[in-house]
Amino acid sequence: MSALRLFATSSFCGLILCLAAVAQQTTPPPLPPPPAAPQPDPSRVQFRGSATEVIVPVTVTDDKGRFVSNLLKKDFRILDEGKPQSIEFFSHAEKQPIVAGFLIDLSNNSRIHWKTYQDAILELVWNLLPGDKRYTGYLISYANTADIVVNTTWDSEKLAEKIRKMKAGGGSALYDAIYLACTRRELVKGEPYEPRRVIIVVGDGHDNSSTHNLEEVLELAQRNLVTIYAVSTMAFGFANDAQDVLERLTHKTGGHVEYPLNSLYKDVSGYLSNPSDDGNYALTVGTGGYAAQISNGIIKAVGGIGSEITTQYILRYKPDYDPDVKLKTYRKITVDIPGLTNVKISAREGYFPYDVPGGAAAATPAAEKK
Repeated sequence: MSALRLFATSSFCGLILCLAAVAQQTTPPPLPPPPAAPQPDPSRVQFRGSATEVIVPVTVTDDKGRFVSNLLKKDFRILDEGKPQSIEFFSHAEKQPIVAGFLIDLSNNSRIHWKTYQDAILELVWNLLPGDKRYTGYLISYANTADIVVNTTWDSEKLAEKIRKMKAGGGSALYDAIYLACTRRELVKGEPYEPRRVIIVVGDGHDNSSTHNLEEVLELAQRNLVTIYAVSTMAFGFANDAQDVLERLTHKTGGHVEYPLNSLYKDVSGYLSNPSDDGNYALTVGTGGYAAQISNGIIKAVGGIGSEITTQYILRYKPDYDPDVKLKTYRKITVDIPGLTNVKISAREGYFPYDVPGGAAAATPAAEKK
């Protein structure tokens, strides 16, 4: 009986050991801890479209088109959706920090006066990028496609080198060029406040090659607090069904269009009946004086834009929202000077208070490394 009991006890212990071994074999090993979530790189900046603070560059001119340069903060009033706002920052210092995008039309429409425009663009680049790292710029060319030729840099010679080699010819992808300027080029720390964002389009406004459209890039520019200027390359006497494009892009963002060729030929007999691409850049009548007139008009127009960009009044405010009212997707801005009625005020018409849907492309600060 004791032997039987001993056998049963031994069998039971063996069974327990076997079950433990099986359990040890079938139990999966513990999973490794999940990897830590990647931390954002503080050296990288993203294009953002939210407006926790709104920057409003303002140009004020008198009835003769001359800049009014003696105004003070107390002279201005900003209305956000009709509600007065408190101006928290005001500046009228010369040579304010900017990041300037030079968008150059290389389509066939720019070919006639290309050499003159080329020289004027070089002067504008040297004027806006004087070699100080507070002033940066980038170069985008557009014809059948839009391409970032020189990414954001303070070195004007990098842009000048590429501009000297440019040749006009092809289609026109203006909207894609603006899209690149607002999403793909490298950023500078502090944008869009210091430095503020400016785009200068040198072209006629036509677009026949873009994958984006006018409404899309206009909203994108407004979301990114960009001010757009333009120098029209359309000559006097030619129909331009795209003129409204440049007017809309600039007016809605606070800039304006210059038309250097719009009146240069108005007193030239025979021009409209006999246009030509040879001789003095489209003139077979007269002498080299006509070419000089064209050149002076273009240089003056480009120089005027450069002067305006660097001498604007800069106003910033934090929108005073009513917490009980649902925010609108787009908010309208009005800038006025109650004490002056005989001046023209140019400023952006509005902004978007939310982020761009879906985010935007990441970009590396450029000023520190170039």
